[in-house]
Amino acid sequence: MNTDRAHHVLLEAVGLVAPDVDPAALEPGESLRDQAGLDSIDFLEMVALLADALHADIPEDDYPQLDTIDSAVAYLAPRLP
Repeated sequence: MNTDRAHHVLLEAVGLVAPDVDPAALEPGESLRDQAGLDSIDFLEMVALLADALHADIPEDDYPQLDTIDSAVAYLAPRLP
């Protein structure tokens, strides 16, 4: 199912950008940036990794949809190839 794949892709991207973060400890409804300690550069790197997984650009207007695990999975799942 794309939801499971989207979850995996997202946590993999977070793990690459913030290797010291335990993905299992992240709360799905809380801000990823706050929980993982992502600064703006880290966040943009995560977006780039997600865009690679989608094989498409993620418009800047869509960045707020990547704020939490829940919202990011909902955004990514229907867009994954």
